[in-house]
Amino acid sequence: MSFQNEQNENLYGILSLSKGLDEEIFHRVIQIIKREKIYDCLEFFSQVQNQWQLENKIQKELILNVGRNNIQRIVNVLKKIKDHNFNEQNYSVEEYQEIKEHLIKKIAFNKKIIGLLKFLVHLTALDQRYIQCGSNSLHLLVQMKVDLKRQSFENIRIRNISLIGANFVRCDLSGSEFDNVIISGMNLNGAKLFNSKWKNLRINELKKLNGHIRYVNSVCFSADGKSCASCSVDKSIRLWVVKTGKIQFVSKGKSWVKQVCFSPNSTILASCSDQIVQFWNLKTKKQTSKLIGHTKKVNSIDFSPNGTKLASGGEDMFICLWDLKGGQQKTKLNGHQYSVQSVRFSPDGTTLASGGNDKSILLWDVKIGQQRAKLDGHTNYVNSVCFSPDGTTLASGSSDNYIRLWDVKTGQEKAILDGHQYSVQSVSFAPDGITLASGSNDKSIRLWDVKTGQQKVKLDGHTHSIQSVCFSPDGATLASGGCDNSIRLWDAKTEYQKAKLDGHTSYVNSVCFSPDGIILASGSDDNLISLWIVETGYLKAKLDGHKSQINSICFSPNGITLASGSDDNTICLWDVDKGQQQAKFDHQQFSVLSVCFSPDGITLASGSTDGLIRLWDINTGQQKAQLVGHSNSIQSVCFSPDGTTIASGSKDSFINLWDIKTELQTAKLDGHSSYVNSVCFSPDGTTLASGGSDNYIRLWDVKTGQQKAKLDGHQYSVQSVRFSPDGTTLASGSYDKSIRLWDVKTGQQKVKLDGHTHSIQSVCFSPDGMIVASGSYDNSINLWDVQCEQQIQNSGILQLYQPQQLKNNIYLKSAANINILLISQQLKFQSQGALILQSEFINHFGRDLKYLFQERGACFLENYREFLQNQS
Repeated sequence: MSFQNEQNENLYGILSLSKGLDEEIFHRVIQIIKREKIYDCLEFFSQVQNQWQLENKIQKELILNVGRNNIQRIVNVLKKIKDHNFNEQNYSVEEYQEIKEHLIKKIAFNKKIIGLLKFLVHLTALDQRYIQCGSNSLHLLVQMKVDLKRQSFENIRIRNISLIGANFVRCDLSGSEFDNVIISGMNLNGAKLFNSKWKNLRINELKKLNGHIRYVNSVCFSADGKSCASCSVDKSIRLWVVKTGKIQFVSKGKSWVKQVCFSPNSTILASCSDQIVQFWNLKTKKQTSKLIGHTKKVNSIDFSPNGTKLASGGEDMFICLWDLKGGQQKTKLNGHQYSVQSVRFSPDGTTLASGGNDKSILLWDVKIGQQRAKLDGHTNYVNSVCFSPDGTTLASGSSDNYIRLWDVKTGQEKAILDGHQYSVQSVSFAPDGITLASGSNDKSIRLWDVKTGQQKVKLDGHTHSIQSVCFSPDGATLASGGCDNSIRLWDAKTEYQKAKLDGHTSYVNSVCFSPDGIILASGSDDNLISLWIVETGYLKAKLDGHKSQINSICFSPNGITLASGSDDNTICLWDVDKGQQQAKFDHQQFSVLSVCFSPDGITLASGSTDGLIRLWDINTGQQKAQLVGHSNSIQSVCFSPDGTTIASGSKDSFINLWDIKTELQTAKLDGHSSYVNSVCFSPDGTTLASGGSDNYIRLWDVKTGQQKAKLDGHQYSVQSVRFSPDGTTLASGSYDKSIRLWDVKTGQQKVKLDGHTHSIQSVCFSPDGMIVASGSYDNSINLWDVQCEQQIQNSGILQLYQPQQLKNNIYLKSAANINILLISQQLKFQSQGALILQSEFINHFGRDLKYLFQERGACFLENYREFLQNQS
């Protein structure tokens, strides 16, 4: 470690040689050596004559004094870094974590060093001897959340590195070569990838298989790993080709199917539905026989390792052992007090394990049909049991949220795996027995180290409960099926380096831009307020002071102060620059649901669950007035732009307008048939928008109190509405998981933004109107680029590809309104509107990731060319 520390200090010293060098000099040097086709940069730079010529060219192009020593400084950096382990080792691996964190603390805000790191990234396109240090440089830039959006990275060559969470929105990555790079959570929305060659890629999610229209109950791999079977509440069984994701076979029945299981030689597929077990010949794709014996629904089935027996467990509390040769019931095992949820044979076939709703696990001697042991420990239903490959350990997953590991020989509990927040529905050992996978109602899959009991990886992607997980025979792939109707295939082999993912751990209830647009504030059910740098997503500060969830936040007009309202019955005022609490206002015994500053910043309005609106003097902290008129909770308060009026929306379904000077109600707007969740004045103060639990948005004439328009489109409750700064567009967020942009003049929907997986609680425009921020019950914050299609057309990106028809196709729709920043503790790979031509994306198993890119919204121009040719 001392040697590594010495190397680290040495690296900082090398990077510090960039002091005094302008980033533009690096940019010009790269341009010139590209133009001159110089591929041995160090040799070229080392020659004094070349240094002098280069300085003259840069000085001439920049019209500034470069200085005689600047090129020599670059030479010194390249010489020193060439033989440093920064140019030999992968700095994203665990062993460099501590050293890297120490280095980042020193260089994170040093613009000169950041400029040098970018230079080293671009140098990879020209000189292969600097590929590893350029790759490490890009990793550091990603880790430091340096803004890389909308930049050109043409022809860069990156290898052996983690770029988890890298944000390449609207970047030009044409001609780039990636080799052995982790791209999980990468944002390629709107990027350009022409003639790019990416191989040996590592990404957590490999493929999403869509076909079922209801919950997926079970997934199972064939013995050769080439096929995956699934069954669903939609009453169907499907057989998939793992490599392509195509459906081989579909069988539809009369009842929902609970589980599927391949025979050991994969010639037969068994399924259970209602009280029956059915068998399918996979060669003929026809049903061959049925087993009838249970008196209630069959929940679980499993073949013995030699394929001669089948076990089935059901809601009749019995386990049946069947002789498959004769098709007869061999034994009925009686021991559970309630429904049997899971049955599984040991690897040697001598023992059967069963888990049930009686909270117990039973071990049975298969030969004599007697109970050998009862394993007690779970405090709720046992949903899944699984033997380790060597048969010595049994894993169990339960509705008590825990996984337990048991010693099969002694019946003693070996370990408790704690991490899931809701019921564990499925557990599965990897073939090597080292890793255990679990799927839960908390929507996550977790991979555990069986020896230590520690969580290795958390896989996020499903948008609902996970019902089933299963490893492929080679252990490289994990399949999962869930209540979001999808099957997902995951890379289970890659040991992902730990990535620091900032984000809230619970619902995001409110988002708000600072007046200068530099900071975004967010308030959450995790009791915290976070301040984010809008350009990069860098976490500037966490404001910790509330004792319960944050319902509403609002910046003062000068941006110096942030107000927050909470379920702890208080309002807090925060110094934004210092990140410290300035004052606290007591709301007595009622939750504060909404806060809003007056335009002059002197008064704060708050709405609470007692149905009152309170006005506070910011300077003194004293309550100035109470506005009484609603008969239920105040969901939203908003000042008019001139500060003379307050609008309030309530659970009583009414909107009230109040005169600030007289403190009297001036109007009552009646139109919503349910809760009014959000109100917002237009910038000119003539119109009020409201969103309600009746699924509608209403526009009101403030002067007359009359409804001007009703905007219909959301499927569920409208939680938030906000006007754009120019007043022409209204943004709305809904419980239907969508954000919609409306033309205020016509009342027509302009755009629908999809990406969140739960209710949208808050939307907000940036001061320049170019970005919409959204906060959601999926615990994430999304920033959306809402520039119009015309700006995309004018950008010139489509001029590089000839078909005129392409300019008017769906690409413009997908590329115009993209997510430019995701703030979340869940990794999500994105490629919406990415423009791809003649490029390859192959993972480290040799599988083509084209399907994943397409699924995430990428536009493969070869496909469009074929489509257009067919149309003509």
